[in-house]
Amino acid sequence: MSYYAKTVMVAIGAIIFSGFSTIAQGSVVVNSTRVIYQASKKEVTVNLTNQNSAPVLIQNWIETDSAQRESASKNVPFILTPPINRVDAGKGQTLRISYLGSPALPQDRESVFWLNILEVPAKAKDVNEDQSKLNIAFRTRIKLFYRPNDLPGTATQAMENLHWSIKGNGVNVTNSSKYYVSLFDVTYKSGGKKYDTKGFMIAPGATEFYQFKGIAVTNINDLSYSAVNDYGANVQYKAKP
Repeated sequence: MSYYAKTVMVAIGAIIFSGFSTIAQGSVVVNSTRVIYQASKKEVTVNLTNQNSAPVLIQNWIETDSAQRESASKNVPFILTPPINRVDAGKGQTLRISYLGSPALPQDRESVFWLNILEVPAKAKDVNEDQSKLNIAFRTRIKLFYRPNDLPGTATQAMENLHWSIKGNGVNVTNSSKYYVSLFDVTYKSGGKKYDTKGFMIAPGATEFYQFKGIAVTNINDLSYSAVNDYGANVQYKAKP
């Protein structure tokens, strides 16, 4: 679940007070770990299901990868409906995402955004007057890729055709495609041992550096990696120079 992050939106210090009991499990399940918005589509949908025994309030928004919330939510060329809604126990909800066209996105490569789903549980009814209960809000954050029409190659080819080269005691990996490539992990085998490091997303045309703790890379042929495809599955590949 590296690219499907549920973040607890609460200060950890608040939990340690003995006067509080807590509810810490998220109940809303999203039907996808990523959203691909093909430019030819008028809209795309994301389905949610509330698997809890109580209703929840859902707030939804789209943002860029900016660290500043205010800046991240500005200039997003999508409309998301509904932005806020209640989902009853055992029921589902469909989110609709439409591209507005302004501000215009590049048509020669993919663009990436983040879909956020904030889940706020209903207030518990079984709390004694002398006891407080802390309900924890969960945020699900998944990638939203805007994919222009007629890009050369495919997203699968982009994952397979990364270019790897030795640099110092690590490796560079270059994504020469027009698609984002999300690496789950990178593995190097040497002397009968395996060395792993976590992967990250590589933008179109970008080069990233990987280094393994305790070992220097000397042979690209001993390097492999897994990348996340459009369906959220990890696909294994051998590194190519």
